Amino acid sequence: MNRLTAILGAGIFVIAMGGSAAFADALDAARAAGQVGERADGMVGAVGAVPPAVSQTVASINAQRLATYRDIAQKTGTPIDAVQKQAGDHLMAATPVGQFIMDGAWHKK
Repeated sequence: MNRLTAILGAGIFVIAMGGSAAFADALDAARAAGQVGERADGMVGAVGAVPPAVSQTVASINAQRLATYRDIAQKTGTPIDAVQKQAGDHLMAATPVGQFIMDGAWHKK
């Protein structure tokens, strides 16, 4: 296992949960409603038009994720886009059937 995989694996739980219980709950609700999904770049995205509260949740979660990805990239000497791709691959693979993922276009897994 390479260093990036080890460090990223340790951070995936925090990344997937959105960083805090409140954001995790909001993200889970938005996913279940089909309003957001996981993107190939390791970020979460809005699926179509969403209420302002969902947009704010997406922006906040993405800011937290990007900070985590930057930290991992710095610690491992890996380009940030490679860190994001590996996280995106893992997060999309972990997305439950029936929720949205974007690997070119939005579709239900």
